[in-house]
Amino acid sequence: MSHTRIAFVGAGNMASSLIGGLLAQGVEASLIRASARSAETRSKVAAEHGIEVFEDNAQAIADADVVVLGVKPQGIKALCEALRPVLKPQQLVISIAAGITCASMAQWLGEQPTVRCMPNTPSLLREGVSGLYATDKVTAEQREQAQNLLSAVGLAVWLDDEKQLEAVTAVSGSGPAYFFLLIEAMTAAGEKLGLSREVAAQLTAQTALGAARMVIASDVDAAELRRRVTSPGGTTEAAIKTFQAGDFAALVQNALTAAAQRSAELAEQLGK
Repeated sequence: MSHTRIAFVGAGNMASSLIGGLLAQGVEASLIRASARSAETRSKVAAEHGIEVFEDNAQAIADADVVVLGVKPQGIKALCEALRPVLKPQQLVISIAAGITCASMAQWLGEQPTVRCMPNTPSLLREGVSGLYATDKVTAEQREQAQNLLSAVGLAVWLDDEKQLEAVTAVSGSGPAYFFLLIEAMTAAGEKLGLSREVAAQLTAQTALGAARMVIASDVDAAELRRRVTSPGGTTEAAIKTFQAGDFAALVQNALTAAAQRSAELAEQLGK
């Protein structure tokens, strides 16, 4: 990314996290631009990152190699239609707007090289994961540019089928909220068992972090790690059996299926 010029149209939290990640990786601030309608947002981004900011989107994307669309999904259609006359054929467009398909983007932008991605909120801490899908107009060099950009805030995973982004949304896009829910429930349970809320919250959060790091660092899967810490007749087994009696796996499956179905519904609604 040492010579790639990047323009962010929309400079909200996710765009700002991407900018911060790129700068942390050594990309020069002079190669990054952003635009935002809000004067307050422009001032904040300029002060925080030391990049050039614009009110006018056309100015921001002029001469950019990569244009990142960071506005909310409800505003993406109007933005694309406004950008279409000023985009150059070789400019790569990366959309981080949830639920907006490449077909819709092509309808509004024309045959622009486009990468659609689904990052998640831990990207704000550069611990995120993003699913990426590229149209056939995207070159190998542009795929690498998109990979490097999203890798600045975590893991970037390429998909061969755009429909898989619905599953990505269900697993990782919405996924942090599932873990927050579990942490919330475990904290409340710990409190009911006699711990202070502060101690229960600390124990739960650190346990979640440690477990995740073990999964990432291990050469075996989560199921095997679970078996290794579940001694027959022990305390962990008692808890696991209770989860299984409530059909925990089926509940998770149903929840993620509901999320994926809702993602598909929103894509249809927003793409019109």
